[in-house]
Amino acid sequence: MATYAEFYGGVDWQQSSGPQCNRKFEEDVIWPIADNSGSGAKDALADGLHPVVAIGGRTVADGRPNNITGVVVTYDATSDIAVVNIASCQIVRAYVSNIIGYNAGAANAWEAAPVIGQPVYVDDSDDLGQGCTLSMSASNDAAVANPLAGYLMYCQDEYVDYPIGGSNSTEWGPTWSGIASEEHLMCVLLTNATP
Repeated sequence: MATYAEFYGGVDWQQSSGPQCNRKFEEDVIWPIADNSGSGAKDALADGLHPVVAIGGRTVADGRPNNITGVVVTYDATSDIAVVNIASCQIVRAYVSNIIGYNAGAANAWEAAPVIGQPVYVDDSDDLGQGCTLSMSASNDAAVANPLAGYLMYCQDEYVDYPIGGSNSTEWGPTWSGIASEEHLMCVLLTNATP
């Protein structure tokens, strides 16, 4: 598990300048955070933290997994209103779990070699640690489909620029063991396949 205790709040959370489609949402329709998490173990929203979240119902009857997804830009604790960027193609940095499958309510499969373009989902499973809302599993620990958040992408600040006429290169992500739940800071190209 990663050694952190809150959603990512670094200055480089935003890895692309756009697009932006910022909309206000009440905290009680955003999950999985604080009391809106399945386990209650996720951090509460605070200004300066930038979790990737789902918006709307958490059950199939309430529209899951066709939720709008996005990244929290700002949060006002007085009004319990979060500004969420719901635009597709924004690249953001967030913690991602390597869980790719569950059985009988527990993680039983893990990714060892993630690749660019691999799908990432908003996952409200208890198996994800505090500060992590994303996994590589298309369903949660209750076998309910997860909303698609986006795809793994190169972090844009990791490119090394060579002299004019030369090549560019980048290093791809951390090392994954693939044998247990791990959560690493990764970059995600956000998408919204539904309205």
